[in-house]
Amino acid sequence: MTDLLREIEKGYEAKYKLDEEMRFKAMCRCSKMFGLWAADHLGLDGQQADEYARRLVRLTLDGPHADAVVDTVLTDFHTAEVRLTDSDTNAAYHRFYAVACEQIGSDYPTPLGTDHVQVGG
Repeated sequence: MTDLLREIEKGYEAKYKLDEEMRFKAMCRCSKMFGLWAADHLGLDGQQADEYARRLVRLTLDGPHADAVVDTVLTDFHTAEVRLTDSDTNAAYHRFYAVACEQIGSDYPTPLGTDHVQVGG
């Protein structure tokens, strides 16, 4: 009985790890897409746009909080006098997050590590 409980526990731990890995990958991809979108509105292109997007991804790596990424873009928009509302910007972030989750799900259809096993056989 304890072996079965340990196996179930390992399954839950593996599921949690998988969910966190997928969420982190989705947040980073979202930050990149959101950064490229914001760069376009800021009038940045090419290398400048890529660097701006990388800057937002680094914010995600420092602490995976959407608020920091969105707040940075909002501040940059206000400084550059971009005429988008805060709710438009937040809505764009959430759209990109949904797209990122879908992309990550299709890009990584199988578990990401060897500890992701099916419980019960």
